[in-house]
Amino acid sequence: MPDVDVRLEGVTKRFGEVKAVDDLHLEIQQGEFFSLLGPSGCGKTTTLRMIGGFEEPSAGGISLGGGDVTNLPPYRRNVNTVFQSYALFPHLSIFENIAFGLRRKKVDRSEVQRRVKESLDLVDLPGFDTRKPTQLSGGQQQRVALARALVNRPRLLLLDEPLGALDLKLRKQMQLELKRIQQEVGITFLYVTHDQEEAMTMSNRLAVMRHGRIEQLDVPERMYESPATEFVAGFLGASNLLEGQILDRSSELANVGVAGGSTVRVPTARLDGQGPTVKVGVRPEKIKLEADEGDPPAGWNSVSGTLRVSTFVGVSHQYTVNGPADSTLTVYAQNLGAEPAPREGERVRLLWRPEHTFVVQPSAPLAEWEEEQ
Repeated sequence: MPDVDVRLEGVTKRFGEVKAVDDLHLEIQQGEFFSLLGPSGCGKTTTLRMIGGFEEPSAGGISLGGGDVTNLPPYRRNVNTVFQSYALFPHLSIFENIAFGLRRKKVDRSEVQRRVKESLDLVDLPGFDTRKPTQLSGGQQQRVALARALVNRPRLLLLDEPLGALDLKLRKQMQLELKRIQQEVGITFLYVTHDQEEAMTMSNRLAVMRHGRIEQLDVPERMYESPATEFVAGFLGASNLLEGQILDRSSELANVGVAGGSTVRVPTARLDGQGPTVKVGVRPEKIKLEADEGDPPAGWNSVSGTLRVSTFVGVSHQYTVNGPADSTLTVYAQNLGAEPAPREGERVRLLWRPEHTFVVQPSAPLAEWEEEQ
């Protein structure tokens, strides 16, 4: 099992009366690509800044590589940071930008040459060493910032929304590049973002933060398919939630009654002692939409509603349905072109497999301080 590279034990950060980070416990393994995900004001960037030494925790301890660094300044931690702003020196060449940290450490000239070349190759910018930052695109500048951080061979690389300034196409390309680079160098990456797709694309594990605490920590696939709370379900992609009452849980599939008189079946193991009132959910892409005629097929969960909005988005159709008890349900249907799309105003039936149903805990209202951030 890999060693723990980063450990936070009861870390709290207060700004006046506000707890930006609240009694946080976290372990990140050596060589892991780990992401902190959450909305603005949730505490993710403050957590990253405390790990980097740019903020002091109000309480708790931080260790890197097994050593306590809680009270050490940034330059005494084997950590480098890549920010959204590239922070390159405009008057220096790309070579000198990358070599800057090595020269401050008085690394031998031949070693500087070798390591800078290796770093440029790693970020796919060979031959760019004599150019100036103003001669590079935004994506290329971000690669240079990454090379400058990696050339020092830190134990941990902190990335604070580094792709936020890039356009969508370039950002998606850089997501795959970052994952490739991390796998090649084997350094622990701690990535902070509010972009759910970005976090799921790159991370081995991720933590969703809210109110300065971790709402859920897991591998991306499991967190998406089985969110633990209403907040995670809604933040990590689109989801449909229906309030229900557990009717029985005497077999592998429990029965939950939802508004409108329908009964939804859910794997009993996912109830995990919850009830009797629960919220059951299903992701939009798991749903099959059909005309509300006759009896639903056996073995499927089914609720009915009225199709209100139909949107064509190229690879798929997105449907908005008025469901039971004034609920709004979303359906994504792949554009196969085999059947005519239902029309707005029609009565429709939403079908999905019981195993695609998840159960979440209702989330408390947002704190005032979070809304103000």
